Amino acid sequence: MNFICKSLNIRGVAVLLMLLMESFMHAQTQKPVNIIFMIGDGMGVSQVTSAFYFGEGKPNFQNFKYVGLSETSCTSDRVTDSAAGATALSTGQKTYKRAIGLNKDSLSIPTILEQLQDKGYKTGLVCLTSITHATPAAYYAHVKDRDLHEDIALDFLKSDIDFAAGGGLKFFNKRKDKRDLLKDLTKKNYRIDTTSLSKPIAGKRNLYLMAQDELPNKVQGRKDFLPEATQTALDFLSNDNKPFFLMVEGSFIDWGGHANNTEMMVKEVLDFDKTIGVVMDFVKKNPNTLLIVTADHETGGASIGKFMEKDPAGGKPKEVKDKVQINFIDGQHTAALVPVFAMGKGEELFSGIYPNNTIYHKLVEALKKSGINIK
Repeated sequence: MNFICKSLNIRGVAVLLMLLMESFMHAQTQKPVNIIFMIGDGMGVSQVTSAFYFGEGKPNFQNFKYVGLSETSCTSDRVTDSAAGATALSTGQKTYKRAIGLNKDSLSIPTILEQLQDKGYKTGLVCLTSITHATPAAYYAHVKDRDLHEDIALDFLKSDIDFAAGGGLKFFNKRKDKRDLLKDLTKKNYRIDTTSLSKPIAGKRNLYLMAQDELPNKVQGRKDFLPEATQTALDFLSNDNKPFFLMVEGSFIDWGGHANNTEMMVKEVLDFDKTIGVVMDFVKKNPNTLLIVTADHETGGASIGKFMEKDPAGGKPKEVKDKVQINFIDGQHTAALVPVFAMGKGEELFSGIYPNNTIYHKLVEALKKSGINIK
């Protein structure tokens, strides 16, 4: 009899432990998901491929299990620009070329960053261009034309973004209206650094404006700003256990394509891939995080093909079998499909081929699974 009671007690404890474990696992699945959204501006499949042939070792791109393709057209043109492309990604609606945070009828529409702020998320942006440039601007601004940098800076003032790093200082303190937005930002609890990527201050919003306009590209000698700023953002945004949204742009992949500059394009892709590695390390340590890597469009019509050199014997072109070279069709954006890579909570949603604005809706679906409903 004593033995039976002991068995029942052990069984009861086991059941209780099982219920507690299920409750814990349920709580974990309901914990809000961090979103890290990385945009390789101008990055098509060939740009990604360059990391496999011109980098050292295995590229971080190869570590993704879930990969899709995105169609990038906008409502006014088959071939989009960064403004319409990024707006489709940030709002879930395709729009006309040059529009920032507006729909095709020029009406303001909420971005995923703004919607998550309303849900208690901390927010951040990291880029290499001015933070008023088309891609980062599409996450917080609402203007009719991407070149309205001073208007976009005013929208940044209203955005309450917790962490931002990039260029664009002149649009804040050398304005046509003579207004010094740095003073206004300081009044809104921003700590501003225009000289170095210093340690952010907890309890404040942190803004780094590291150039009058864009930062240098890799050929010009930029060091590890993108991976370092991304790591700084991750450390800061995750330091108080609140969920966060972070957008990181590899801005100059696009510029390398426009210039048909193979060296610039490759170095910028490798820098972006290195930054992906930084984020992957964070995702592994923080599994309640979803990482998405994609592009707003492809630039240059890049292809990777045979490496040809002149045969010294006969003077005719000869293929070098252990080398490849990059060729461009022009210096413009193209309509090529661009890759979508996913890792972390909800990664399985991103396989397939779909329009670029669908990525936003897949993010919304992933967030819903963790208890965050965005209407």
